[in-house]
Amino acid sequence: MADIVDKATRSRMMAGIKGKNTRPEMQLRKALHAAGFRYRLHAANLPGRPDLVLPKYEAVIQVQGCFWHRHEGCPNCTSPTSNKPFWREKFSRTVERDRRNLKRLLESGWRVALVWECTLRKGGEDGCFDALSKWLKGRGSFIELPER
Repeated sequence: MADIVDKATRSRMMAGIKGKNTRPEMQLRKALHAAGFRYRLHAANLPGRPDLVLPKYEAVIQVQGCFWHRHEGCPNCTSPTSNKPFWREKFSRTVERDRRNLKRLLESGWRVALVWECTLRKGGEDGCFDALSKWLKGRGSFIELPER
């Protein structure tokens, strides 16, 4: 499928995509804060600079975009049709980096929650928040939402 905008416009659009304080992340932060959970943001001393760090619960929450982090089976996980080798390599590096960071966090004793953007986007934030809240109060080391 051909792109509907010219290269300069597409480049400007891609450059404007944020890595921090995204809409799904803000949505989750607001719900957690309203429920009394306190957290630090983007801790530079932890692998991958997790989006939310809850020291009291020894937990981190990572909100992942389906497109950039390759959420398997998700309709938002499309691939550009132009310059395929570049995108394949870029996505591959991102997924490998995510795996490495997850492993390092777990090995360091952190509990890790992975929340996919589509879970929050589909209006599933209530179920997602309930599952996260239960997980935080429990002792599980890893949770991925939506659960596979």
